[in-house]
Amino acid sequence: MKIDIGITETDRGQIAEGLSRLLADTYTLYLKTHNFHWNVKGPMFQTLHLMFETHYNELALAVDDIAERIRTLGFPAPGTYKQFVELSSIKEEDGVPEAKDMIRLLVEGHEACVRTARSIFPTCDEAHDEPTADLLTQRMQTHEKTAWMLRSLLEG
Repeated sequence: MKIDIGITETDRGQIAEGLSRLLADTYTLYLKTHNFHWNVKGPMFQTLHLMFETHYNELALAVDDIAERIRTLGFPAPGTYKQFVELSSIKEEDGVPEAKDMIRLLVEGHEACVRTARSIFPTCDEAHDEPTADLLTQRMQTHEKTAWMLRSLLEG
């Protein structure tokens, strides 16, 4: 059935492509955060273990919201590791970094998600796609705040 929500198919496709990149970044960051949760060690173990758990749980909910928005726009959501690797700007880590490196890598991952989300806004604005813009704003707020909190652990 034809989708008639006041956004052209071309615009919906461009927005869905951007959201697919954000989905890939978010899922890759989820996986990285979960990995670090399992493997962190050192004097900050308890703090980081619990913090990383909170973060990966939030990211798990976010991937669903992003994927469902892609589907709402009428396009398939990527859902394989192969697709995520191709679409994501966040790279996987080899081995197990030290705790402070985990924190730094997660800051970089959250900032990458912000940049990806921000890059979708011009198309959303032109298409008057307020629901996607709202989702992007929420994601950016969460990623920016999380990056700030993680970054604070590295200062001082």
